[in-house]
Amino acid sequence: MADRMAGDTREQPRETGSVPLTRGLSTKLLVLTVLFVMIAEVLIFIPSVANFGMQWMQQRLDNAAAVSIILMEGEDEKLAPPIRDELLMATGVKAIAVRDADVSRILVVSDMPPEVDEHIDLDAITPPAAIARTFATLFFGGDRVFRIFGTVGDTGKIFEILIPDTGLRDAMLTYARNVAFLSLIISLFTATLVFYAINRIMIRPIRDMTQSMLSFAAAPEDPRRVIAPENRGDEIGVAERELARMQSALQKTLGEQKRLADLGLAVSKINHDMRNMLASAHLISDRLSTIDDPAVKTLTPRLLRTLDRAVTYSEGVLNYGRTQEAPPSRRRLRLHALIEEVRSVLPLDADNRIEFANAVSEDFEISADSEHLFRVLANLCRNAVQAMTGDSDPSVIKRLTVSAEHTDHTARIFVSDTGPGLPQKARENLFAPFRGSAKSGGTGLGLAIAQELVRAHGGALELVESVGGHTLFAISIPDGTLTA
Repeated sequence: MADRMAGDTREQPRETGSVPLTRGLSTKLLVLTVLFVMIAEVLIFIPSVANFGMQWMQQRLDNAAAVSIILMEGEDEKLAPPIRDELLMATGVKAIAVRDADVSRILVVSDMPPEVDEHIDLDAITPPAAIARTFATLFFGGDRVFRIFGTVGDTGKIFEILIPDTGLRDAMLTYARNVAFLSLIISLFTATLVFYAINRIMIRPIRDMTQSMLSFAAAPEDPRRVIAPENRGDEIGVAERELARMQSALQKTLGEQKRLADLGLAVSKINHDMRNMLASAHLISDRLSTIDDPAVKTLTPRLLRTLDRAVTYSEGVLNYGRTQEAPPSRRRLRLHALIEEVRSVLPLDADNRIEFANAVSEDFEISADSEHLFRVLANLCRNAVQAMTGDSDPSVIKRLTVSAEHTDHTARIFVSDTGPGLPQKARENLFAPFRGSAKSGGTGLGLAIAQELVRAHGGALELVESVGGHTLFAISIPDGTLTA
């Protein structure tokens, strides 16, 4: 057994719980923070570049409008070619025109392009259209000519300019580069601050709790492994305090369980030896019954019953000391024959005058583990016999009856007796080990073990009735294949 447990330990080593840096919460938090801030910056970057493009075109139109007003108020609108070229070079346009009351005049022109690639009305352009036009220039422009027009100020006149998009594209590329670089710096700075704050407030305490749990799991008996909660009023503080309480309670429970386990091991060893000694005493007592002495014949049955109780007590303690019952191996059984086996092990003799009635039909079938069901029935019947044995009134009927029926794909077995009934204390702690005994000196382990065996079948063991002169237990075991 020890070798097998050692082998299992080697096959399933305990995980250390260490998390690689690339999969830690801190790394994930930092990456997600940078990503989300960059997404926010992109949402700001797109309209920002579009707005810059619109302002650039509006500024060029405003400059051309200022030049146009000066020219229109001058005495001579005809400019010499050198002056005209210098003026157009200063404003960056190829031609300037003004339209007033549906009358359009070209004020300055250098070389008229053969065609205009796009007409842009600054007064009517919508934000989505501005974004689309601006980024079309940014990615595909550089050799096109725009006709830009719109009103300037409160003059009511519409000013028009012809301008190549080369300057606009260069200006937007420079602006986009500067904004992207600035956005990256802001993203990293913001991500660092957010990461530091969240790591300080949440990730570090969670990491400490994780390390505390791993450390406590390695040595739960060490009181130094219990987490020391911080004085916080938020959810992390509540979690730390509850974890500390849980670890303290678990530590106390484990200490108690260890002491009980040690005590149980010692009791099991003592009980094992005691059972062997009681078995030897039982054999010697059997030989006493062959002695032809009235006093010996009178005392021998009592001695045998006392030894039987002691053996039963020892077996009950040993059975309950098992860590876990084996799972039931269910087979088709004839219940009548199984009950006859139970009858053969009961202390039924002429002296106690107990009648045993097997009221189960011989063809009644049940799906169950024969060994488990035998132990359950033997325990219930033995308890009933012991309850009726103490009654010495010859007029009292002492009868133990076992019956069964099928209801709704469930086999129900009834064990009833005509004994004095269970006392109130026994009924309140019926299936509690060491507390549910109905007789003095009993352990109460029999019913606890019987209930465990029945539950392993998916069934239930219950006390239906217990009054003076009648006690009835019912065992319910589900079986969908049964037929009445």
